[in-house]
Amino acid sequence: MNVMIFTSSPNIDGLTAACGRAARTGAEEAGAQVVMVDLNKQRIGQCKACGNGWGPCRDKHECQVQDDFQGLHASMAGMDAYILITPVYWGEMSESAKAFFDRLRRCEALKKDKNLLQGKSVIAVAAAGGSGNGLTTCLTSMERFLAHAKAEKFDLIGVTQKNRTYKLNTILNAAREMVVVSNRKGE
Repeated sequence: MNVMIFTSSPNIDGLTAACGRAARTGAEEAGAQVVMVDLNKQRIGQCKACGNGWGPCRDKHECQVQDDFQGLHASMAGMDAYILITPVYWGEMSESAKAFFDRLRRCEALKKDKNLLQGKSVIAVAAAGGSGNGLTTCLTSMERFLAHAKAEKFDLIGVTQKNRTYKLNTILNAAREMVVVSNRKGE
């Protein structure tokens, strides 16, 4: 089983990074091959709402804005499950996560054939490093993305500095269980 884990914080030693490490450990413990993607290291700009609001993303399911999106989008084809981890900025996903997932939604959500996330298990994690405010709205935004992409929501997890210790264990256990359950389905 192949799992892609997306993180999207510039702080490589912060809460979001710790969540990514916990997810990786859990998935690998269950036997998954893990691909880690740090969206902050990708050169991915925001959607340009090309043409009349829809460029080739609507019919060809490709984005015409040329940057690192195309390669990352193509690399998702071999994945069986995903884990999305973002810090909470102003009650939303980080800018790098929002840019990537907005463009991915436009390319994948309206496919007539099965899209890259459709029916695949996904864990969404919102990591609020400061006050913890905005956690619920960030998870709601992530849940809406998953619904548009027809993904199977395995879990939505909110993490703060106050609950960090037990929530990192929750993420590890959720990643492990997602792989176990997904492998059972594939048998």
